[in-house]
Amino acid sequence: QVQLVESGGGLVQAGGSLRLSCAASGSISSIDLMGWYRQAPGKQRELVAGITRAGSTNYADSVKGRFAISRDNAKNTVYLQMNSLKPEDTAVYYCNAGVTVVVGLLPPTYRYLEVWGQGTLVTVSS
Repeated sequence: QVQLVESGGGLVQAGGSLRLSCAASGSISSIDLMGWYRQAPGKQRELVAGITRAGSTNYADSVKGRFAISRDNAKNTVYLQMNSLKPEDTAVYYCNAGVTVVVGLLPPTYRYLEVWGQGTLVTVSS
């Protein structure tokens, strides 16, 4: 009932910038938390940045001062601006969202879901 589609990944040189986007679609009532995670080969998936509906943010220590997360609630979209990229930022980046969806109309029925995108690859060359 809900899909997250990431875009904006690619190949960039160290010191460069990329902007990732993640758009949610489906029978959405509301979206609470949205976040970006990443997973490098042989490593655990880790939280990069998160943002509440009201705009409060948190970041992994490794990206503070370099990355910025934002969202457009009207478009159900979250962004990750990545500056001063380093080779160690190379990973598949995944969008995550906590979504309340409409599953029935008579009576009105809702369900809370945590939804993941399929990921977008970011490669930073030295």
